[in-house]
Amino acid sequence: MDFEYLIDALGESGATAMGGLLLGCLFGVFAQRSQFCLRAAVVEFVRGSMGPKVAIWLLTFSAAVGGTQVLILTGGLDLSDSRMLASYGSLSGAVLGGLLFGAGMVLARGCGARLLVLAATGNLRALFSGLLFAAVAQASLRGILAPARDSVAGSWLLHDDGGLELIGFLGLGDYTGIYVSLFCMLVAVFYGIKNRLTAWAWIGSIGVGAMVVGGWWFTFHMSYQTFEPTQVESMTFTGPSADTLMYFLTPGGAPMDFDVGLVPGVFIGSFLAAVLSRTFKIEGFKDGHSMIRYIVGASFMGMGGMLAGGCAVGAGLTGGSAFSITAWIALAAMWAGAGITDALIDREWKKEPDETLLQEVPEPVKS
Repeated sequence: MDFEYLIDALGESGATAMGGLLLGCLFGVFAQRSQFCLRAAVVEFVRGSMGPKVAIWLLTFSAAVGGTQVLILTGGLDLSDSRMLASYGSLSGAVLGGLLFGAGMVLARGCGARLLVLAATGNLRALFSGLLFAAVAQASLRGILAPARDSVAGSWLLHDDGGLELIGFLGLGDYTGIYVSLFCMLVAVFYGIKNRLTAWAWIGSIGVGAMVVGGWWFTFHMSYQTFEPTQVESMTFTGPSADTLMYFLTPGGAPMDFDVGLVPGVFIGSFLAAVLSRTFKIEGFKDGHSMIRYIVGASFMGMGGMLAGGCAVGAGLTGGSAFSITAWIALAAMWAGAGITDALIDREWKKEPDETLLQEVPEPVKS
């Protein structure tokens, strides 16, 4: 694909940011309409229900993995130089960061991407939590928390000279990724039909996964059409949230790139989807106690996402689709952290039901 016209019109950095903006808008529309959310999927699963949120997450995951692997096998994509498959990976960061992030997304009632989507639909709790998430991520990347992050991330490293791709590391066949995506898709379709997913749930969940594929495809093609180095990447929200915050707060604080276009794009797409579907609604905090919960959750996610090398989307979908070893470990740790936190804090028999959970997790059918 030739992006010469776009580069001539907007410049290299502007064209890259525009790609992030457009893909982000579509991601926001699909995520808002499908209600894609890893936290909700984990809560359903650990409470013994293969409900609609699990089906939606599996549909998204299978679309992201399947599309990415097809592009790789057909020669349309090369991820060997991507950050996800760099020359070393932090196993300690993946484990501890994933656990922190999983706990945080339960406390804040959404991962970084979900908070961004909810904030655009009028949820002031999500807006506050999302801004705090970005601030802590920035502090963990380049600020006061950076030494602690470096210490934890550097305590257990996996070196393999760029061979951090799980399929190759295990010596599996080239089509392993396709088989994994097909298996997940079959399970997702079964439970999607069983839970009677709406048309938008089907379209939106697959659309979110397709945007991950689109991000890989766009940045890969831009990487060899620009003179300045362009990172081959896709959807992720920990680092980009921090960079976007600095871009708008401090002139020159962050470069104009794919990440800086992505975050505003998701917000715009989610806002438009909410307005057009008449689901935009202003919501705030109930009390001070709930606010403390969101502060702790957002802080956990900011630090956890930086340690893990990505958020629920960055590690779970983008890193998972590239079969990054550390991303798959981080994703497993996120599931574990979220499940443990739900068991300790949010189980209905230990606490009064929360209206957010009741909306996202269907009540059992009464006999």
